[in-house]
Amino acid sequence: MLGQLIFDRLEDAARHSQPGPGVTRLFLSDEHRAVTPLIRDWMTKAGLTSEIDAAGNIVGRDAKALSGAPTLILGSHQDTVVSGGKYDGMLGVALPIAVIEYLLKTGVELPFGIEVVAFGDEEGTRFQSTLVGSRALAGTFDPKALDATDDQGITVADALKAFGCNPDDIPTLKRDRKNVLGFVEVHIEQGPVLEKIDLPVGVVTALTGIERHRVRIQGKASHAGTTPMRDRHDALVAAADVIHQVEGICSATEGMVGVVGKIDVTPNAVNVIPDHVDLTIELRAPERIVRVNGRGQILSALPNIARNRRVEISADQTYEAEGVKCADWIMNGLGQAIGEQGITPHRLFSGAGHDGLAMHDLCDIGMLFVRCRDGLSHHPDEAITPEDTGVAAAVLIDFLKMVGPMKGL
Repeated sequence: MLGQLIFDRLEDAARHSQPGPGVTRLFLSDEHRAVTPLIRDWMTKAGLTSEIDAAGNIVGRDAKALSGAPTLILGSHQDTVVSGGKYDGMLGVALPIAVIEYLLKTGVELPFGIEVVAFGDEEGTRFQSTLVGSRALAGTFDPKALDATDDQGITVADALKAFGCNPDDIPTLKRDRKNVLGFVEVHIEQGPVLEKIDLPVGVVTALTGIERHRVRIQGKASHAGTTPMRDRHDALVAAADVIHQVEGICSATEGMVGVVGKIDVTPNAVNVIPDHVDLTIELRAPERIVRVNGRGQILSALPNIARNRRVEISADQTYEAEGVKCADWIMNGLGQAIGEQGITPHRLFSGAGHDGLAMHDLCDIGMLFVRCRDGLSHHPDEAITPEDTGVAAAVLIDFLKMVGPMKGL
């Protein structure tokens, strides 16, 4: 029953999307604005008092949290990638709210406060920044992030103001670490491990480190029919060399993955040699030394590519978040709760980044993975089942009942 309720609510939330395949709901967009009343209504039914904070997060607190009691923070993000799925992020919003509603209706009173957060910006799809909301709560928000722009040149600051938020108040969102018990997120696995071993849920041990770079390649446009091949300064051919370098180094480096996920070509005409290319490089690895070494190999290859292709290449790092470990007490508690469902507790690493990367600077973090079909995410075909959702809800319920004794409350 609880699993189906959560599943149905996720279907409702998915309707708030840009037209097109899958779900596209970007930070501070019209779709973000449209889904907000729905999430706040869920929070009201769960007995939570909700608000939109200065960073665009949707925050719900119970009476104990509002009174200043020690508080456990639950939640995930409401935003998606372009043409994403229904469950990445939103599962971790809808599920804990439904669990808190269930505890309220069944008369279970927890000896600590609950705060549920639907973070505004985890994917970083719209702006050249990410984890805006979770960094605000952790007290590590960089005001320079307010100057980041989207494809239309709109800054984060202006978008927040248009959304009804006051970015000047973001520093006030910092939570008191002495009052926060921890942060727990429920999320689809985004990988094939749980499906391969036929388990509905698993305990996450750590979150990967991530870094992103913007590469600019300046060549020289000229007529594609009259310029000899040996005389060309083709920015796109140089970009192909960069892409090949990223693919080769990441494939040869154990524990690291990478992608060139975005590329813009100018003038992008059928009969003109490309003059300019902008592309992105994203690298991920659990161990910092692996990622740094891989980065060094890639960036050190750029001067040779520039020289060989007779172009100019520059690169800037736009984002970096170190990998973090989940807290033992949360992993143990989630594992015990899984065992109480008659399921073998399995631990696995997250190759994706999450708001926990930022929240780790504030408090202990933990994460519960839920099986997803084919390990697919960031795609319209992303899929989970009501049955697995119900198992995850039952695990979270049992875990919440353990937190008080574990923390001496």
